[in-house]
Amino acid sequence: MTEAIVSMKEQIHQWLDNNREQGTKLLQKLVQLDSTQGKEREAQKVVAEELEKIGIKVDVWEPDGSELVKNPYFASSRSQFEGSPNVVGVLKGTGGGRSIILNGHIDVVPEGDRDQWNDDPYSGKIMDGKMYGRGVTDMKGGNVSLILAMQSLNSLGVRLKGDVIFQSVIEEESGGAGTLAGILKGYKADAAIIPEPTNMKIFPKQQGSMWFRIHIKGRSAHGGTRYEGVSAIDKSTIVLNHISQLEKKRNERVSDPLYKNIPIPIPINVGRIEGGDWPSSVADLVKIEGRMGVSPEETIKQAKKEMEDWIKSLVEKDDWFKEHPPELEWFGARWLPGSIDVGHELMNTLVRNFRNVKDEDPAVEASPWGTDGGLLTEVGTTPAIVFGPGVTEVAHFPNEYIHLDKVFEAAEIIAMTLIDWCGTEV
Repeated sequence: MTEAIVSMKEQIHQWLDNNREQGTKLLQKLVQLDSTQGKEREAQKVVAEELEKIGIKVDVWEPDGSELVKNPYFASSRSQFEGSPNVVGVLKGTGGGRSIILNGHIDVVPEGDRDQWNDDPYSGKIMDGKMYGRGVTDMKGGNVSLILAMQSLNSLGVRLKGDVIFQSVIEEESGGAGTLAGILKGYKADAAIIPEPTNMKIFPKQQGSMWFRIHIKGRSAHGGTRYEGVSAIDKSTIVLNHISQLEKKRNERVSDPLYKNIPIPIPINVGRIEGGDWPSSVADLVKIEGRMGVSPEETIKQAKKEMEDWIKSLVEKDDWFKEHPPELEWFGARWLPGSIDVGHELMNTLVRNFRNVKDEDPAVEASPWGTDGGLLTEVGTTPAIVFGPGVTEVAHFPNEYIHLDKVFEAAEIIAMTLIDWCGTEV
């Protein structure tokens, strides 16, 4: 590293160390605000206030659901977003540099069974260098890393040439309507970083996913003469085994080394089964719902067709399905797959600054879940990389936590990456 780079790294590191308490309190404040779907407003107010403190122009708006639903890339469990604003802040560059989007979602999944939590899910409790609470790892910790990176550069008087577009969006957990709304409003850049919980790994590829529902028919009869009927529950086991075989077939095709540490790169998960309406009757209908992973090397359309053809082939397994074919439908959330070349300049820049800060090579893998990176890359023509301080294994779990040291390490890496990517005025 040159002396100038060493000096700037030291200054950023020192600033972050001096402002550790301030950054920790900001994260704690955000975690203590329940920002599950429909309740994002108060947390977004805090984000907007932090951006305004450093002189960033802030755009706050509630996405227009009536317009979003017309877009082919729209996916959400709702179409009205009252009380759920997006927040975008633009740190204008002096000109002549590359722009970047820093995209994080403010929405969190519900806390689930509170009895499985050791403390209140929104406590923000700090213990042994960790902070606990719903959303702290997925992904408010990453969002705070982004804010701290921008604050450090502003406080140190660094003047970037390229624009930095910070986005705190809603609806990522339901399919990305918040990020889509930002794209449709014109927010695009030369590249993007999304600080999802990656355990400080760098993900240049993200699988996509989509929800499916299958209706399996049977024929009702009295339970005492069940042999007169056809159990949809029994037939559903054939369907489930068939889907399992499709998962195996699809994953045998995956050869990308970025997936080598992921046991099932593109899973098909059945998460809900509902069937029958009376204990003494043979079930005549079963409904299963699940999530289908989509490889970065395929499109949503291609994955859908493969599933549809596979379900049609059930007639080869059981003659019942010839006259009573299962009905497959796609519904609810959907995440586009996304991919950036491992040799992309932002990848090189991020990897280089990771080494400079951590004095070690980063782990580079493919994401095991979908993110808004697919929308940014494919719809917003903004190549996206996923990299953040959160703990992958505890996202959506009870007693969710983050290592506070990682929040500040990620902030330092991102701050140095902004300098290299956007360029600076001498």
